[in-house]
Amino acid sequence: MKKILLSALFLLSGTAALKAQALTYQPKNPAFGGNSFNAQWLLGSAQAQDTYKDPNAKKTGPANGLNGASTLQNFTDNLQRQLLSRITQDLIGKQFGEEGLKEGTFTFGEMQVTVSNGTEGVMIRVTDGKGGESTITVPYF
Repeated sequence: MKKILLSALFLLSGTAALKAQALTYQPKNPAFGGNSFNAQWLLGSAQAQDTYKDPNAKKTGPANGLNGASTLQNFTDNLQRQLLSRITQDLIGKQFGEEGLKEGTFTFGEMQVTVSNGTEGVMIRVTDGKGGESTITVPYF
């Protein structure tokens, strides 16, 4: 009888500590209303699991350089960027220096730069020999 009474007391005292809780759905993906801080983790996890390789993508490796080009091509591209940067610095220094704006057309290899005054500012039009064209407007101050 003593064992039954102790068992009943134990069961009754255990039920007083039990509490029910409502379960609520909380999405993890920020696209569906989840926390926006989960976005980077979800993207990194998806990219880590991605095993699909594009068959049309260029293969890069130590022999092909960083962008798939040869070492000579990388050197040539880098040299061309540096020369164009130097020419651009000289052109801007001459055009916007103390001497003022000089309108005209400047040719650098296949590239042609036309500088002129416009109603909105200084118009700089750059064309390459392959049909590409870009126009830059520097507003008056």
